[in-house]
Amino acid sequence: MKTLLMLVMGWLIMNDALDASGQPPRRSAAVEEKELIAKSPEEQRIVDALKEMWQGERHLNVSAMDGRLLRMLTESCNAQRVVEIGTSTGESALWLAMALRTTGGKLWTHEIDAGRAATARKNFEKAGVNGIITVIEGDAHETVTQHTEPIDILFLDADKEGYIDYLDKLLPLVKPGGLIIAHNMNTRQADPRFVKAITEDKNLETLILLKEGMGLGVTLKKR
Repeated sequence: MKTLLMLVMGWLIMNDALDASGQPPRRSAAVEEKELIAKSPEEQRIVDALKEMWQGERHLNVSAMDGRLLRMLTESCNAQRVVEIGTSTGESALWLAMALRTTGGKLWTHEIDAGRAATARKNFEKAGVNGIITVIEGDAHETVTQHTEPIDILFLDADKEGYIDYLDKLLPLVKPGGLIIAHNMNTRQADPRFVKAITEDKNLETLILLKEGMGLGVTLKKR
């Protein structure tokens, strides 16, 4: 928990530049080059794929700072099995994959839109991580039932009103000591039912960060 708190505090400091709309400021190439220092050629390939996405898409599913936190949390807990709800075009999955290359883990990511899923697969191939990512197409409310193995990290970034259903179906599979990370947990988008579920359960410890900005919920399933 101490490591988690240190990572979260660092993320808060790095995110203090959110604008009034809750959106991250446009990326500066010089800043990004300093932030993303690849350790290996394989990691550089992922970084290059991310930068290409930033140039070609107007609306990305996570900010660079959110992505860095995802990577740090995933690697620090040595995650072996990660489940993501809401692939979009694959940006958050690439951050997760950056960590999973080190931990030896795998990612299963769910996407309802066939076009976005196809784009994500192309991005994963460019990044050289398609071997550790499985894209599952279809309505995640139905497809998540195929998971039967323990989950180290569950990342939610899909229909906000559906978070409570995903939690009900997958929380039993999250390992004690595992994390549930929920994106867009701000005052405008967060579902009160989900907020209640993760903050009033004695078996969970939750921090909801930057509720006036993009908002991120980090929940620990207690051991």
